[in-house]
Amino acid sequence: KRQQKQEQSKKAVVFLQGTSNVSGNVTLSQPSCTEPVFIEVNIIGLSPGKHGFHIHEKGDLSDGCTSTGGHYNPDKVTHGGPADQVRHVGDLGNVVADENGVVKTSFSDTVVSLFGSYSVLGRAIVVHAGVDDFGKTNHPDSLKTGNAGGRLACGIIGILSPFDEPEQPCSSGHSVRPLQIVLGLMMSTLVVRALGY
Repeated sequence: KRQQKQEQSKKAVVFLQGTSNVSGNVTLSQPSCTEPVFIEVNIIGLSPGKHGFHIHEKGDLSDGCTSTGGHYNPDKVTHGGPADQVRHVGDLGNVVADENGVVKTSFSDTVVSLFGSYSVLGRAIVVHAGVDDFGKTNHPDSLKTGNAGGRLACGIIGILSPFDEPEQPCSSGHSVRPLQIVLGLMMSTLVVRALGY
């Protein structure tokens, strides 16, 4: 079982580059479609403090970070923080640069996935100039982008480990949170009762 699980594991890498001196790399790994994605971030050249950190919808760098589009948001919901129930798939919050402009951090996310139809492979990660407000302010861009400002650096989420193993079927394209499961069961029960089964 341990060997089979290891074979299913997916890993991806992002090399961040921008017009400024900001650069770095991000690795994403996920043992299976039912487990969180583990994200490791290493960035240099930032101003000290918080910077918005998001997955954007397009892996298109033809016009620099501008052509990566908006936050990856297949559910068409408003922007939020990484711990919010309502958020874009790509809403990873902020990374914090130290006094030397360096980010070295790691965290897990239960919404992002490297598996299924909502996989983030081939999309882009963007580091922003400002702080992501998690959609909690009155700024016009708050519920769209977190008002995180300009795009300092970006990179395409590319395949790191070989993906030639057959993919196991998942219940959904991206991780389902407990509340969504409960709501789904409630709706199914109501439909069954309405139909008289």
